[in-house]
Amino acid sequence: MTTLKQFAARHPKISAWVALAIGMVIILLWSAKDVGLLPTQLAALVVATILLAGLCVWIIGWEEDQPEQAEK
Repeated sequence: MTTLKQFAARHPKISAWVALAIGMVIILLWSAKDVGLLPTQLAALVVATILLAGLCVWIIGWEEDQPEQAEK
């Protein structure tokens, strides 16, 4: 557990990406369980969801950098 905390402290964006992706994939799988998607369609949706989670973390990271630039 200590190793996991150290990794999260050293790499906050990657940790946020993993956490957000896990949550989003769980919600996706739960909501798509009765839709009748093919396995390849479901796999494509899972990959797109993971990439979307990364994009969200990246965009949120823009806001963290802006106050430093505004002070200069």
